Amino acid sequence: MNESIHLLMLAVVQEQDMDTATRAIEQLHLPVVHLASAGGFLGRRNTTLLVGLQEGREVEALTALEESCRQRIEYLTLPLEGSPLPMPTPVPVTVGGATVFALPVEHFEEI
Repeated sequence: MNESIHLLMLAVVQEQDMDTATRAIEQLHLPVVHLASAGGFLGRRNTTLLVGLQEGREVEALTALEESCRQRIEYLTLPLEGSPLPMPTPVPVTVGGATVFALPVEHFEEI
């Protein structure tokens, strides 16, 4: 790789969006690695993408993720408060999209 890595982007995406998001990043000819992960709130399976970015490539990587990761409505079942019977009430929760972190890279070396 001729240009040095400037940022490490970590993008947490839903498992359903992993293939589409990975392909979108690869089409930009950016190095990407994916790791299995799980969400803390819903406990759903996710994928964390590690993307190496050269100077000035942040916007195109974010755009690719915005276009390939979508939000969904899922329903959680919660018991009715004060009810003697545990009758579940489905509650809509918006999940998905991508949660993205960008970390500066002080040193990068391929061995």
